[in-house]
Amino acid sequence: MVNLSPGLTATHILVDLADMKVTNNPSAVLSTNTLGAGVALTVFDPEARVGGIIHFMLPSSELNTEKALTNPYIFADTGIPLLFRRSYKLGALKQRLICHLAGGAQLVSGGFEIGQENVEAARDVLARNAFAARRELTGGVNSISIGLDLRDGRVRVIKSNGVEKEL
Repeated sequence: MVNLSPGLTATHILVDLADMKVTNNPSAVLSTNTLGAGVALTVFDPEARVGGIIHFMLPSSELNTEKALTNPYIFADTGIPLLFRRSYKLGALKQRLICHLAGGAQLVSGGFEIGQENVEAARDVLARNAFAARRELTGGVNSISIGLDLRDGRVRVIKSNGVEKEL
């Protein structure tokens, strides 16, 4: 869970694995835990105070088109566009959205690099929608947690060793 500044009250919204949440509650903190090979993309409109996180697990819905129909948030190519659409419905404007990308660790050896494939898929979906992540913390060999604070727009990452870093 993301640490909050002392004295500040926030509504905490947890984003599960293969899930997405968007809110226009200006006192919300969205977070997702256990980002290993999975990737989180945050979006934030500082004027509308709309923010969201998707925590997807796989790069392409072509891996399982049936599963993509029941839970599109598992995949980068089906989930990320929904994150944008839901943000727009709550008042975000494309030209104001700030994106951050985190996760995509290499947790197993042996040439299976799903973490890197997830990161590349996210970058591809962003590029196709005329976006780029402002900042990224991707790769590595450890899991992380990430939080988006709508009160100030900060994106914080907590590494598995407990070290907190702002993106």
